[in-house]
Amino acid sequence: MKIMDLRAHVLLDPAYDREATSSNQDTVIVEVTTDEGITGYGETDLNAWIARACIEAPGTHTMDRGLRETLLGRDPRDPAALWDELYVGTAMTGRRGALVHALGAVDIALWDVAGQAASKPVWQLLGDAAHEHLTPYASLLPGGGGSVDDFIGTLVDQAIWASRLGFRAAKLEILTRGPYVHEGLAAPDSIMVETIAAVRAAVGPDFTIMVDVAYAWETANEVLAVIEPWAEHDVYFLETPLWSDDLDEYARLAERSPIPIAAGEWLATRFEFLDLMDRGHVHVVQPDVGRVGGLTEALRVCRLAEERGLTVVPHGWKTGFTVAATAQLATVAPTLQFFEFVPQEVAESPLRRDLVQDELSLENGLLALPSKPGLGVVPDAVAMERFVSAAKQKETSWHR
Repeated sequence: MKIMDLRAHVLLDPAYDREATSSNQDTVIVEVTTDEGITGYGETDLNAWIARACIEAPGTHTMDRGLRETLLGRDPRDPAALWDELYVGTAMTGRRGALVHALGAVDIALWDVAGQAASKPVWQLLGDAAHEHLTPYASLLPGGGGSVDDFIGTLVDQAIWASRLGFRAAKLEILTRGPYVHEGLAAPDSIMVETIAAVRAAVGPDFTIMVDVAYAWETANEVLAVIEPWAEHDVYFLETPLWSDDLDEYARLAERSPIPIAAGEWLATRFEFLDLMDRGHVHVVQPDVGRVGGLTEALRVCRLAEERGLTVVPHGWKTGFTVAATAQLATVAPTLQFFEFVPQEVAESPLRRDLVQDELSLENGLLALPSKPGLGVVPDAVAMERFVSAAKQKETSWHR
């Protein structure tokens, strides 16, 4: 089998909001076609235009090869070996950051091809099933504007909705301070525990609550001064309380925190996760299957976490391609407890809602193990064309 072509498609929600703190308004989809008629798809969470450039740019020497041109004519059925070759071959541009994020989409597409070629779901190529079913969590993100009371009430209503839909866990996006504060919702830190307490009272003791504050504080002492009372509300973890690079502060926080500390959504490669685990001492690692470098690298991170006795809860705020890839990873990773999942039928993002067909469906808060060959999903051709056209129109307006 040979790769005949590899293309990166930029997709855009025509109604995107520049002020939104959400990366599911645009995406890049990698499409790998082969001489045997198999097509694989992958996705990553990155500025889509930058991702396309990383993938399609040619190289001129052995230390900075182009991803697409390196893969043309190659056999796609050993994605891990190709990952290692591409990582070394793009060392001057890559190693971390945007190129590795883009490589993640390519890697996922290669695994999709490999699974289809073997007539197996991708997870069967990755390893043995570690779970009988998969447990997703709902991310609850209220919009900007309104009062603090409205903010709390909206999160309570969303948590009740998630519980009634069957979810057994949800993450509260409490962005009331820091660089990504909800519009008009800068508020005292006491609002955080009020929100958590209200949600806990609404959903009861058996529902798992996680909290994301999106890099709200600068020091461990600042975090600790706020979160001490959270423990009585049984918070499963606190996500990204500090900037990703501040590993020493993460270590100080992890040593004293009454709540498990989670981080890793922005990291690229297992090497950055080794720093986060061994120097930052976080309790929960959160690889994003695209950003970390694809399924190949995400699986390596999961194995390193298992060796250290750490929990894995992947980030996945994107379309159904990321959901499908994360489900493959979740199936084989023993310490992976939950992963991010927004059902298509209730998603606010049209990219999440309309782009992908044949997704896994939520039943009683659980997802069945993937059973279809490859990733098990395909794009809706009409929806994909609509989002690609919106992206092209935006590019045209930039050049006027």
